[in-house]
Amino acid sequence: MSHAEQLKIAKTRPGFIAALDQSGGSTPKALSLYGIGADAWSNDEEMYTVVHTMRSRIMTSPAFTSERILGAILFENTMDRKVAGQPTASYLWNVKKILPFLKIDKGLADLKDGVQLMKPNPGLAELLKKAKAAGIFGTKMRSVIKEANKTGIQAVVDQQFELGKQIVAAGLVPIIEPEVDIRCPNKAAAEAILHDAIMQKLNALGKTEIVMLKLTLPEKDNLYADCIKHPNIARVVALSGGYSRDEANERLSRQKGMIASFSRALAEGLSAQQSDNEFNAMLDASIQSIFDASIT
Repeated sequence: MSHAEQLKIAKTRPGFIAALDQSGGSTPKALSLYGIGADAWSNDEEMYTVVHTMRSRIMTSPAFTSERILGAILFENTMDRKVAGQPTASYLWNVKKILPFLKIDKGLADLKDGVQLMKPNPGLAELLKKAKAAGIFGTKMRSVIKEANKTGIQAVVDQQFELGKQIVAAGLVPIIEPEVDIRCPNKAAAEAILHDAIMQKLNALGKTEIVMLKLTLPEKDNLYADCIKHPNIARVVALSGGYSRDEANERLSRQKGMIASFSRALAEGLSAQQSDNEFNAMLDASIQSIFDASIT
């Protein structure tokens, strides 16, 4: 299937994006919530093998299908591994018809001007080439906004769109993720500044430069309605950001046209100790609740 046909699916198919991209720092926490303690591995490689087993269990579950799931975001280590005997991205697309995305940032820089930009990423061009060859459709990169600081927020948006244009030029669709921390003291004000900065950048894109946005569920309902309708936007997705699944779903259901891209909220309630039947039933219920909130 061509990139143009995949892009049409990204723009129109009902469903949400499963974020399976916890990396070095967040993996132990994800595993601990899944019921696996740090004594289950003795180095990073073993830890990634353990988390890949968890992700494979999610991806191969009969509940994990394209009827409700539009795409899945992978960590590079996951892309480099196999699921059911084939490379992860190939498995997602060929077997499940789910669009594969790759997390491409190298983590967050130190706090400055109330925000954390992305760390420098000197190997990005090579990574994009590798991703394209592996059958990846799009990418994801995250920055964090902790205060309603105009200078900081503009720096976040500038960096995100600069890299976004590089990703588009490499033949991939970037998910631009300027997360507003849900504990931000003046969250609504930060979101208003962010909205305006994003719209300015969207209006400056060329006709063929198509991007996606991943945003914190806003305080003001439908704040991002004009982003969702923008001709340069394939989809606007929401992050759960630390909200419980119930609260994230409830907030999301009020945002018309916005779909979920949850990680922790997706895996909530899953455990290594569950039988396959219990695991699949829990995942099915979780997927259904997130899907229902995404189709409003």
